[in-house]
Amino acid sequence: MKPFNFAALLAPFFLSVVLLLAGCAKLPTIAPHPNVPSPVNPQFKVPDQSKSSTFATKEELARIEEIINPPYEIGRGDGVSLDVFGRPEVSGKHTVGPDGKITVPIVGDIEIGDMTRDAAMSVVNQKLRGYYSNPVATLAVTDYISNQVTVLGRVQTAGAQRFTHPPTLAEVLANAGAMPILDKTATLTRCAIMRGRDTLIWVDLKALLTGDVQYNIRLKKGDIVYVPDSSDTAVYILGAVTKPGSLRLTPRMTVLDALAQAGGPTVDAENQLIGLYRAGAEQVEVLQLAEIIDPSRKMNYALEDGDVLYVANSGVADFGYAVAKLSPFIAALSFGLLILKY
Repeated sequence: MKPFNFAALLAPFFLSVVLLLAGCAKLPTIAPHPNVPSPVNPQFKVPDQSKSSTFATKEELARIEEIINPPYEIGRGDGVSLDVFGRPEVSGKHTVGPDGKITVPIVGDIEIGDMTRDAAMSVVNQKLRGYYSNPVATLAVTDYISNQVTVLGRVQTAGAQRFTHPPTLAEVLANAGAMPILDKTATLTRCAIMRGRDTLIWVDLKALLTGDVQYNIRLKKGDIVYVPDSSDTAVYILGAVTKPGSLRLTPRMTVLDALAQAGGPTVDAENQLIGLYRAGAEQVEVLQLAEIIDPSRKMNYALEDGDVLYVANSGVADFGYAVAKLSPFIAALSFGLLILKY
């Protein structure tokens, strides 16, 4: 059966956008990369090499900043204390397991992972009602093990940092001993913040260290902060891969190399589309995953410093949403033309 062409339904809309804006906008001219052979697909153009990472604006930083006092969500590894009034046999301390559950005597397993304290108490009381009349339970978090931020890169103390509050970027860098560091002649001007599988932004450290407090954003549980050396080069792979995150860029590194280092696509990966975002060109190119992983190696492309690859989960709609998050600077005209290609 021929697959449903969702893009065909979008083509008239984006064509109208292109015609409307053609007189006001023009896509940048993109020269072929000298290290990449002419692709089989004539529509693919290798973007210009990125000379530097594009920093997030203050508005973008404000959108991802954690609120001051968010409701804490109980995570895996956290220690909790359950106190049931008049019922010492079911009261006690517990550690939330990797499955998000605690095991309470008599009652059994209760899932409280990723819940606020109030929501967890409601679930615990509901379970207790199956064994006791009008139970009154209180639940307190005693160890905030899961409330951590991981720091990688050019720091004295890399690894996970635990907090009892949403930490600021300056707190995280100070705890990691980011400045001064091993080589005092190195110039640290940026850091990357990765949140989940789909969000990556660059922060201007020079602006932060010169006193602009708007760059000192509060981080969220599970964030990864990467501090590169001034000589470091890296690419990033996000989305439906086994190990998303930062990869050190090696000479002549290709898209297929990056996929292999990231553990390959997951079972949920869309088997058609990969987005390649190059910040210097402020443009996304859409690659065919099936052609890249084909044993013939007819389609493979060299990566540059700062490139971001995104392996989509499902369909054009999900892919378009992810691309919009990866490349907030791309105009509607540019994105419309990309969709029209497919």
